[in-house]
Amino acid sequence: VLDIGCGPGHYSVALAKLGAAEVLGIDFADGMLEVAKTRAANEGVAGKCRFEKHDFAEYNFGRKFDYTVLMGFMDYIADPAAVIRKALAITAVRACFSFPLGGGILAWQRQLRYKSRCDLFMYSEEQVQKLFADCGAKNVHLERIDRDLFVTAEPAN
Repeated sequence: VLDIGCGPGHYSVALAKLGAAEVLGIDFADGMLEVAKTRAANEGVAGKCRFEKHDFAEYNFGRKFDYTVLMGFMDYIADPAAVIRKALAITAVRACFSFPLGGGILAWQRQLRYKSRCDLFMYSEEQVQKLFADCGAKNVHLERIDRDLFVTAEPAN
């Protein structure tokens, strides 16, 4: 499993505990990678988890992963189609994404909070459906969970 933008390692550790033989978590924040390493050690899965500093857009993985996970990542991506295409290109079985939904007072408040920190991108269900269709994904499934869309997709090949 490749956990893209792994942050403190919540998903990486959970997936290792659920039986993933190997999980690579990548992030560009050194502090988050240290927290993730500590979490994996404390949860007894340090032997299954590796955490490395990489920029997903720039890094050449040189291999495919059975699964890729991009949770809380697409919020900050200006070119989501490029990320979806790259994630699907290095995925053998299925990729899992989350997309923050726009609209409503909570989305507006979040955008206001982040305005001076970084760009924040929100989506509609229609935009996400179109993105995956345009990227050639197959067996795309969207599920609304609170203020996010959880999306699973398979590579076309």
